[in-house]
Amino acid sequence: MDSLEALNPEALVGVGLRRPHHSFILENKPPMGWFEIISENYFKKDGPSLSFLDKICVDYPLSFHGIGLSLGSAEGLDKGYLSSLKEFMNRFFPFLISDHLSWSNVQGGAFPTLLPIPYTDESFALFADHIAQAQDFLGREMLLENPSSYLEYKESTFSEADFLTTLCQKTGAKILLDINNVFVSASNHEWDAKAYLDAIPPELVKEIHLAGHSLRTFDDGTALLVDTHSSRVCDEVWELYAYAIARGMVVPTLIEWDDEIPEFEGLAHEAKIAQSYLDTRQVAYG
Repeated sequence: MDSLEALNPEALVGVGLRRPHHSFILENKPPMGWFEIISENYFKKDGPSLSFLDKICVDYPLSFHGIGLSLGSAEGLDKGYLSSLKEFMNRFFPFLISDHLSWSNVQGGAFPTLLPIPYTDESFALFADHIAQAQDFLGREMLLENPSSYLEYKESTFSEADFLTTLCQKTGAKILLDINNVFVSASNHEWDAKAYLDAIPPELVKEIHLAGHSLRTFDDGTALLVDTHSSRVCDEVWELYAYAIARGMVVPTLIEWDDEIPEFEGLAHEAKIAQSYLDTRQVAYG
């Protein structure tokens, strides 16, 4: 299922597919619109079984979400990674493929986190080139996710929303709008979260992520919100989701939960809440 038309407009919400739920899903086939996987987890020999995905994709559409492409790396794209992704894509036919507006690879290694970039003309040119290379190689449109951030560069000459929007308009890529990341970054940097959403053209948004976060406090009394995906979606993020839907962003929506993972029913409960928001504002979709 490699097309958005594969999705039922009345079941646009999916959840992240994680190992603790594999057996439950196969045995119970719970009602769920779709599942999203972390792509490179399945590149590893000791990672989740590909035979499991062979069974899952019979009943559910899949989306591939990457964290290792490192589109902002000055060292260029990892051709081996792209080859693995293309082979994987040609086996499972995901309806969406996405990665992040960030970088992580350097000198043949990778940092265990997604690192921010300065929003400058130089980084714009680098990202535009790498996105074009990736899309040409894969033969597919990619989605770019806005990051959660904990610092800002003085060198930046674009706002994040303008950088992401202009980049997608230039390359033909689309946006994976992580609303929890918008809330986290806006809280950390004192941005206006709704103004951020206002700056994103709704027609560029092809997927939304929702998740929970954590509050970290430091000895000097300062605090940061951290995108931990370890709790339920908070009321403020649900409010921003409703605002995005009202702006016309009625698109496939994912519930992410990567730490302190609950039983599957916990994710299903969050998915039902998200679907209830969509049901109040269903518009033509496709």
